[in-house]
Amino acid sequence: MSRPQLEFDDPMSPQERRTAYSLAAIYTVRMLGLFMVLPVFTIYGAELKGHTPLLIGLALGIYGLAQAAFQIPLGMLSDRIGRKPVILMALTVFIAGSIVAALSHSIVGVIIGRALQGSGAISSTIMALAADLTREQHRTKIMATIGISIGIAFTIGMVIGPILNSLIGVSGIFWTTAALGVIAGGIVIGVIPHPKSHHLHRDTSVVPASFREVLKNKELLRLNFGIFIMQFVLTSNFVVLPVLLAHITGIPVNQSWELYLPIMILAFLMMLPFIIIAEKKRKMRQVLLGAIAVLGLANLAYVYADRSLISMAIGLVAFFTAFSVLEATLPSLVAKVAPADQKGTAMGAYSTSQFFGVFMGGTVGGLVFGKWGINGAIIVSAGLILVWLLVALRMKEPRYLASHVVRIDASTPEAMEALRAKFASIPGVDDVAIAGDEGVAYLKIDRAVIDQVRLHELVTG
Repeated sequence: MSRPQLEFDDPMSPQERRTAYSLAAIYTVRMLGLFMVLPVFTIYGAELKGHTPLLIGLALGIYGLAQAAFQIPLGMLSDRIGRKPVILMALTVFIAGSIVAALSHSIVGVIIGRALQGSGAISSTIMALAADLTREQHRTKIMATIGISIGIAFTIGMVIGPILNSLIGVSGIFWTTAALGVIAGGIVIGVIPHPKSHHLHRDTSVVPASFREVLKNKELLRLNFGIFIMQFVLTSNFVVLPVLLAHITGIPVNQSWELYLPIMILAFLMMLPFIIIAEKKRKMRQVLLGAIAVLGLANLAYVYADRSLISMAIGLVAFFTAFSVLEATLPSLVAKVAPADQKGTAMGAYSTSQFFGVFMGGTVGGLVFGKWGINGAIIVSAGLILVWLLVALRMKEPRYLASHVVRIDASTPEAMEALRAKFASIPGVDDVAIAGDEGVAYLKIDRAVIDQVRLHELVTG
């Protein structure tokens, strides 16, 4: 007898595919402009009026502080006035910040522009819009599509940033970023379907009442600390890497794409088997710890290797491979660890930690670079990775659970409790939360052991 087809086996509808690809496109074109400046900004910043290493680092990192400050409030605002108005408003601020940075000839002006760019925070609102436009069982796929688009934007930005710098300069990159923001706005207006309604979704939106529980969860706190350190290290490294490559290996900043292109491709290919091992072989903790260790060793290689082109290339491949593994593994762990109805809040806290890491990495990296040079900045990053490794060693082996959301019909507390008990009795269902106001049940399931027949019968009634 063939097993019944559950809702999470259904293919996405044409509108859901359109939503997934168009939201991923918005992420790609918006993040592309931000990533393009990473490999070239430190050299450019040294030509700006009033620059210091600290202010150059602040210009890189201030974007993250603004993102951390505004992404959750704007997401909550979109619950009230709608997703598209908030996204378009945020993109307008982002475009304005790009123009301010493009027109500025002083480091202070660029800092103001970068702060405005970050204030146009749309991450949480886009996730909420995705939830409004798609069925519950496809949200994980759409979030994964968006996550992949960010990785693609990072890779492309690292390669074409130096190329554009040679053609139009960093001010031209900021103008390009503004144009990409306009394109993103066009996608919002002309391509993304208009949601019939907007309301809170606990698997994608932040619920203020859940913050206390999320912030008390030690496993989630370890993951938040991890993404903070990872983004700190990435941003801090890019305060010094352009200088290191240009003045020690002899690679001009405008030609650094010739180094980054093969490195990013190789790092992506090397990352894939580790992700498969982590997920399919259920070795996520081991893969995570190994990637953290490699990330720290790659940083130390910048200091203690002979700094030839070959040794730098090997160090960069190791760094970006480990970074890519961690970038994919950490959010997956958040989704596994978070209680069934607190995933959105947990991801909001995680993203805030991520962006705050960008800010601190740029600012502290610039400060340390100014006082103790390249070696000082890199050693600080390596030391923080060691602290992260010690914290991560205490992480429990995660339960390999998937989030699943189903529609329910229960209007009274008694009916909701009875339904919760029925879901909880099904083998493979680990956690159940009934959200009567949304008309859904949030489940955490182990797909390896889930009794699909009973779940299907209960869902279809």
